[in-house]
Parts: sequence; C-alpha cells; structure tokens
Amino acid sequence: MDETGDRGVAVVVEDDDDIRALIEFTLRQAGFTVHPATTGAQGVALVRAHEPIVTTVDVALPDIDGFEVVRRLRTFSDTVVVMLTGRVAEPDTLMGLEVGADEYVTKPFRPRELRARVDALLRRAGRSTTSAPEPSNGPASGASNGELEVDTARRTVRLGGELVQLTRTEFELLAALHDAHGRTVAKGDLAALLWPDQYRYGGRVSEADHRTVEVHVANVRRKLGDSPASPRFIHTVRGLGYRFEGA
Repeated sequence: MDETGDRGVAVVVEDDDDIRALIEFTLRQAGFTVHPATTGAQGVALVRAHEPIVTTVDVALPDIDGFEVVRRLRTFSDTVVVMLTGRVAEPDTLMGLEVGADEYVTKPFRPRELRARVDALLRRAGRSTTSAPEPSNGPASGASNGELEVDTARRTVRLGGELVQLTRTEFELLAALHDAHGRTVAKGDLAALLWPDQYRYGGRVSEADHRTVEVHVANVRRKLGDSPASPRFIHTVRGLGYRFEGA
C-alpha cells in the first residue's frame, strides 16, 4: 500500500513539464502525496489505481482531452476534480463543469490561488460525499418551495420528488441563495463563500470568478429546468447577483 501524505493522495494530469512541476510542488506543500501523469489515459489509470482525494486535469492533453478524462473518471471515481486551462470562454468552462469537474481554474494561476480552491473544495467534500444520497426514512429536514426541496441537512435537492444531482459547488450556491430567503446575494459574496481563503482579507473578487459563479448558476438552472428568461427559482438581479424565490 502506498505511503501517503497527511492529507492523502492527489493526481496531477498535465503535459507541460513546468506547470506540472508547479502543481506537484503546491500540492505536496499542502500535504498530499502526488502522482503525476502526462497523458489523459495515464491520468485515468492513476486515479483508478490510487483513489486520490483530489485530481487536477489540464484540458489540452496529447491523447484525449481533459473533458473526456473527467467523463471517464466520473464513471468510477468521486475524486474532487479541478480543471486547469488557458481557455477562458464561458462555453469551455460550462462544458468542464457539465462533465463533472468541481472547479475550473484558468492559466496563468498563482499557487496560492490553486491551494485555496482545493482547500475550499475539500472542506465542502468533508461535509458531504459524492456517492448516492441515502434514502429518506422520514420527513425532509430541509425547506420546500413548491416543487423544489432543498434539504440542507442531507445536502440533497429534489424537484417534483426526483433527486437532482448537483456537484458540491452547485449545492453550495443553491443553498446560499435558498437560505437568503428572497434577499439578493451578490456574485462577489457567492465567490467569497466558495473560496473563503482567497478573499478573507478583503481581496477583490476577479471578473474570472464572477464568470465562474455565473457558469455554476447556469448549470444549476439547467439541472432544475429553470429558464433565465422566465425563472421559477433563481432570478437574476442585473448588475448585482441572484435571488431565490419559490415556484
């Protein structure tokens, strides 16, 4: 059995030698034992072999792209996935989140930022698992709004009685909006909720983080069948953020 760091195992899937070395160093400094991969297929094999807590995946790989890597990982692993890429277009970001990534960080990035993102994701993972939720043996402990039920105790969401599969980040955003009880929540506040270590000292929320929040919210809307033009649940407050209302 492999000897691991205090925080467990990480896999880094990156074909650029310099970037891979930087990510490895950052994660080792954070307490992980790191297994590097230079191709997508090798990365998938390493995740299967070592069952890492966290995996970073570059989008542009020499064999299969990072999106396909994440698709394959999600057939057998609940590892926390951070996609790293130089692409900043929203469709690329949305695709990464749709295939099962938990976070999307654009290059160039600062090691401190990557570590903060990983720490925040793992804190959320520590409060829940990505395996299928346990069946309810009694009344839900969360609140219900029309057809949508957000159960903050079990960390589940049901729409019309059917379970909605959300990522950890998506659930955090929906729960924050739901718990605001109709008050508008600014995008910057949502970013600070997701990445508290990065903004705890009053740091300015970047436009990239605003876009990432927007993509996560768009993904939640899609999974809820909620239209931005005629929303039932998540309403956009132009120039500020979002407001949750019941059906």
